[in-house]
Amino acid sequence: MSKLDRRSFIKKTSLSGAALASSSIFSAKSESNNYVKSPFSGLDLLATNDWWNRGNNEIIDLKVERKDVIAFGIYTLSNNILKLTAQLFPLYPEESREVRLEIYRDKKWVVVSKKIVNEIGWATTFKIEDWDDSKNIKYRLTHGNNGKFNGLIRKNPTDQNTIKLAAFSCNSNKDRGERKNYIKNINYLNPDILFFAGDQSYDHKEHTAAWLKFGMQFREIFRDRPCITIPDDHDIGQGNLWGENGKVASSAAGNDGGYFYHKEYIKMVERAQTKHLPDPYDKTPIEQGINVYYTNLIYGDIDFAVIEDRKFKSGPKGKIPQQGPRPDHIRNNNYDPKSIDLDGLSLLGDRQHKFLKKWGENKEKSVIKAVLSQTGFCGGAHLHGNKENRLHADLDSNGWPQSGRNKALKLIKDANAVHIAGDQHLSTVIHHGIEKFEDGPWAFIVPALVNNYYSRWWWPEDEMQGENSNNKLPWNGRYLDGFNNKITMHAYANPDADSSGSGYGIISFNKKENNVTFECWPRYQDVTKENAKQFDGWPITVSLG
Repeated sequence: MSKLDRRSFIKKTSLSGAALASSSIFSAKSESNNYVKSPFSGLDLLATNDWWNRGNNEIIDLKVERKDVIAFGIYTLSNNILKLTAQLFPLYPEESREVRLEIYRDKKWVVVSKKIVNEIGWATTFKIEDWDDSKNIKYRLTHGNNGKFNGLIRKNPTDQNTIKLAAFSCNSNKDRGERKNYIKNINYLNPDILFFAGDQSYDHKEHTAAWLKFGMQFREIFRDRPCITIPDDHDIGQGNLWGENGKVASSAAGNDGGYFYHKEYIKMVERAQTKHLPDPYDKTPIEQGINVYYTNLIYGDIDFAVIEDRKFKSGPKGKIPQQGPRPDHIRNNNYDPKSIDLDGLSLLGDRQHKFLKKWGENKEKSVIKAVLSQTGFCGGAHLHGNKENRLHADLDSNGWPQSGRNKALKLIKDANAVHIAGDQHLSTVIHHGIEKFEDGPWAFIVPALVNNYYSRWWWPEDEMQGENSNNKLPWNGRYLDGFNNKITMHAYANPDADSSGSGYGIISFNKKENNVTFECWPRYQDVTKENAKQFDGWPITVSLG
C-alpha cells in the first residue's frame, strides 16, 4: 500500500484519535506484517513489531490517543546549534512516520524541518544550525493532524552572572509514580540547564517503554530548557558495565568486559538518550559498530565536557587477581592495591584523554568548565545494598584502575574543572588527591532520584573522623579508599538521612567570583518554604582560583 493510499484509508475510516488507538482494523494489521521488523529478539517487545497486540504492562500504557502520540521533545543548544529529539509513542502501521519541527515566528507557526521517525525506538532528531540564541523561541513538534508537543528554546543566558545546573541520577522503577515534588521544586528553583547522569531506565529489556515513562515523569522541566542525558549500565540492560571498547560480554554480569545485549539494542538506547547532544568529538564507532557520544557543550559561558566513563573501561574478570566471591568485589582488606593496577588496563581510554586535553586547553568561549559523567572517580562508599554488606573496594567504581583514574583526574584538574556525576545512590562531595591529598579536582556525586534500590553508605570501619575535616559531619576529612586513592570527604548523605538519601543536586557556577556552589536537596523538601533544608553538610562552595 502506498503512503497516499494509507492516508486515504485512514481518512475513509473516519476514526477519532481514541478509536484509532483501539481499533480492530489495526489489530488485524498484525497479520500483514506491515511494519519494520526488530533486528533483535527478546528485547523491547512492548514497543516493536506488532506492539499493539501486547497486553497491559506495568511500565506505561503505549496505546495513547493520537493527539498525545508525541511524548516529548528534549534538546541542547551550543555554539548556535540546536539539537532536538522528538520522542514518540509507537505508531500504528497506517500512520505517517513524519514529524515536523515548527517555530513561532511573525505571529504564526512555521515548519523549519521534517524528519522520519526511526521505528526502532520511535524517535528522530532535528539539527538546526545558525540558531539565533539571543532570544526565547517557542517550538512545537507535530505529527499528522492532531499530534502536538509544545516547548520553549531558551535564549543562551550569557548575560547572567550565575548559571545553574540541576543534576539527577538513578530513577529506580521501584517507584513508578509521578515526580510531582521534583517538578514543583525544579520549576521553582528555575535552573538554566539539566543533567541526568544515567539509569533513567531500570527495565533492562524494555528501554523504549521505560524511556517514555521517564520522559512523561520529567518532561515538564525539560520541555523549556536544555537537558543533557547519558545512559548508564541499567539503561543498556546490565547491572554493571565495563564496556571495553564495545566487545561482546560473555554474561549479563559483564565483568569480563563488553556489552551483553544485541548491538542494535545498545545503539537504540544511546540514540534515544544522546542524539540530541552536540555532535561527538570523534564520531568513530567502537567494536560492533556501537557509536560514541563524548562531546562538549557551551551554555551560558559554562563549558561542559560530557564523557563516557564506562564505554572504554576494562572488565576485571580474568585480568586481575580476584579478591572475593565476585570478580568486581574486593573483600580482602589485606590485599596489595598495586596488584590490580596493571599495565594495559583502561578507564577512559586514549581517545577521551585526547579529547579532555584539548578541551581543557581551549578557554576561548567559556569562563568555567565542568566534566559530566556517569559515576565517581574513587571508592566513595563502604556499605553496599545493606549495612551488613561491607566491601573493601568495588571495581564498578572509577577508583579502579588507579592509573586510569589518576590520568582522568589530572586532565580534569589541568582544565580547572569540577566533576559532576551520579550512579552511586549516595551523594558525596569529595576533593580528590592524586600525588597528595587535595591536589586534584572537586567532585559532586548527586543522590538517587529514588533511593530504595541498592542503597550505599559512607561508613568508615573504624568510625573515626579523618584529618583536615571541616567538622560538618562525623566522618569528614582525609581517607584512603579501598584502592589507596587519596580522598577528602566534605559531605555525604547516607540513606538514613532525609528522604532516605534521595534527591537532586543544584550546581551554581558564579562567573564573576570564579567559584562553584554545590547544593544537595532531599526529595521531599518543599523548596518554596522558608524553612526548607538541604542535606546536612551542604551547601559547599569551592573556589577555582
